[in-house]
Amino acid sequence: MKKIKIVGALIFLLSLALAAIFYHTSKTISQHNALMSIMNEQKNFTQEISKHIFYIYQYPESTTKRLDESIKLFSNSMSGREQGLQKSKKIIDLWNNFYLHVQHFRDSIKISSPYSNTLLEKEVKTIYNINFALILESDKFIKGYKKDFEERLNNYKTVEYLLFLILLFLLLYIFTQLKDVIAFVQKFLFASKKILSKSSIKELQPIKINNINSNMHNANDNFNTFLEKINGSIQDASSSIEHSYKSLEIVEQNIEDLVELIYTMNEGSRDQELRKKEDAIIQSFEELGISTKKLINLKKDLDNLIFHNK
Repeated sequence: MKKIKIVGALIFLLSLALAAIFYHTSKTISQHNALMSIMNEQKNFTQEISKHIFYIYQYPESTTKRLDESIKLFSNSMSGREQGLQKSKKIIDLWNNFYLHVQHFRDSIKISSPYSNTLLEKEVKTIYNINFALILESDKFIKGYKKDFEERLNNYKTVEYLLFLILLFLLLYIFTQLKDVIAFVQKFLFASKKILSKSSIKELQPIKINNINSNMHNANDNFNTFLEKINGSIQDASSSIEHSYKSLEIVEQNIEDLVELIYTMNEGSRDQELRKKEDAIIQSFEELGISTKKLINLKKDLDNLIFHNK
């Protein structure tokens, strides 16, 4: 039973460990999805700004309201806590350079000169090239992050599978140990019900279970020994009763001979005292006969309780 307790404790601890790993894995996946969403938003900021700049370059009379809103969102994202693409120094440098040229573009559209179109065209090309470089670098960073996450996730899964296999092995082990216990309990309950229903152990056999551990072996032997002792006690009682009623049969035979002798002596006699003695002996003879029958019946009842002969 000590091994079963130790295995049970290990199963409990492994179950807690698996539950903790499942929770941590689920939380990690949730954080990964949230961070991927943030990085995609960060990646789209410069693309959105570039789109508005190209539109304004094509249509100089258009409003800069949407461009200002996009720049504000980009600026807020840059000033927030370091996360996502902000962990890459190269992307940060490209963002700063991109933001600098966007500000130059905004300043240039406000100036009207013979060289303004040339300057605007140069700024637009520079912004386009920086944005393209940002897209490539962002994709590279996101790809590396996803690869690192998948490796960590695979490590978690490996640990989960390993713990699960160990847990399965322990469950199989404890099942094999408890199988004998369950078998013994079932047979014991069946034997108890049989005794209660029939009030007899005549057909009851000793419990036999193969490949049982030491504790169950002791319980099995104790039950069978108890059954043997009951059987032996009943057999001893039955033998004593058999000896008693056989002795009574001999006494009964002697009394019968005595009655015949008294009857012969009393045939030609009118002795009242002798007749009274004869009547008393006959009555004793009848009572002995009744007692003998009771003892015989009692022996039969005891024999019906015995499940086998030694």
